[in-house]
Amino acid sequence: MDYLPLAFNLRDSEVLLVGAGPVAARKATLLKRASATLCVVAPDICSELQTLLTPEDRYFQRKVKASDLEGKRLIVAATSDHEVHIWLAAEANERNIPINVVDEPELCSFIFPAIVDRNPIIIGISSSGKSPVLARLLRKRLEAWLPTNYGLLARFVGSLRDRVKAALATESERRLYYETLVESEAAEAVLNGNTETAKRFASDLLVSSDYHRGDVALIGAGPGDPDLLTFKALRLLQRADVVLYDRLVSQEVLDLARRDAQRIYVGKQRDKHAVAQSDINHTLLELAQQGLKVVRLKGGDPFIFGRGGEELELLAEHDVPFQVVPGITSAAGAASYAGIPLTHRDYAQSVRFVPGYLKQDTPVLTLEDCGSADETLVVYMGLKALDSVVTRLLDAGREPTTPIALIQNATLPTQLILIGTLEDIVSKAEQQSWDGPTLILVGQVIKLHQKLSWYNRPTLEVIT
Repeated sequence: MDYLPLAFNLRDSEVLLVGAGPVAARKATLLKRASATLCVVAPDICSELQTLLTPEDRYFQRKVKASDLEGKRLIVAATSDHEVHIWLAAEANERNIPINVVDEPELCSFIFPAIVDRNPIIIGISSSGKSPVLARLLRKRLEAWLPTNYGLLARFVGSLRDRVKAALATESERRLYYETLVESEAAEAVLNGNTETAKRFASDLLVSSDYHRGDVALIGAGPGDPDLLTFKALRLLQRADVVLYDRLVSQEVLDLARRDAQRIYVGKQRDKHAVAQSDINHTLLELAQQGLKVVRLKGGDPFIFGRGGEELELLAEHDVPFQVVPGITSAAGAASYAGIPLTHRDYAQSVRFVPGYLKQDTPVLTLEDCGSADETLVVYMGLKALDSVVTRLLDAGREPTTPIALIQNATLPTQLILIGTLEDIVSKAEQQSWDGPTLILVGQVIKLHQKLSWYNRPTLEVIT
């Protein structure tokens, strides 16, 4: 991050505002909303700022001087004099007083974000000074999404703090209670102005044990791009106490988890297993039985070559609550971001997903019935077995000129596509360094790649 977002308590604090024009007035409006006391220094003051000042504020009709900085919590400079700004920034930094210089980010030690105000809920959106217009656009979208009386819900929850703290001994119990409460009908009742109903529900929930029970959410993390997560996946990920993830889960997706959530890596890399599958299954069970909210993140979709069913069977046997959140499977993500439709009326009328890895040097399946030129074949985990896959497809009747694509790091900025035919793809692949998950697509639909490629097109490396 270029800046660390912080929230200042300015009540009973004096802020030095240097400048008194319309821009300074806009900053003064925010500062007064935060209950700051203003010390304004400027040769002239505009009428807009004059009306904002209250009896406890001070205004000095002159140029700023060093003594004006004494005892100030913050400094805001909004003049048209660059030299004054340079001097002020140096003086503020020497005294360790945070300073904002309007429209001169290089002189700022803090900046004003675009603000969504649902007091006491305050959301600040910053572009680190790079694009204030974009920050304001995001603010507009959040303003439309958040109910105007969301602050009422925050105050309602705050009013319960003493009672909840007395009833629930641990921070974990209290957090689970609040998470359940704010996603319940109690929250809806508050937003609708029916606080009495909300109070009854909050009291009933406090003496129940529904929110104590652990559970598991098996979530498809998709092929890598975090924007492809579902809303439900994001919500469950951000409430999780612990997240188990594998090698196929991108760092960008993992970063969306709650910051204080425990993260446990259980990844596999081809035939190198960091954690045995049976150990993963029992870890999920043990964590849930401890009353924790557990998320199992799996690349792609958990029910398509993700062993999701195996992991849930043990939970079902022990009556542990679980749910499954589908993800965009790697085949759909890779094909879409490569501009390769899996089906097309002119090229392929069906699509087949198969695993292609080897297990103890033995093919896990045959491809004898995969010889149809009208079918798109998607091979998961097949890079190590590429030579064997190609040989078996040729034996099944596929033409040597059949197009084949290897897609690495699909949907990510590092996506790489290698395109060839069954007769030359092995030699081409041997010339490349493969350090990311790779999917294999086979079929005539690959001919549409150059025409339909859209993702990262100016920099996409396509090897033909």
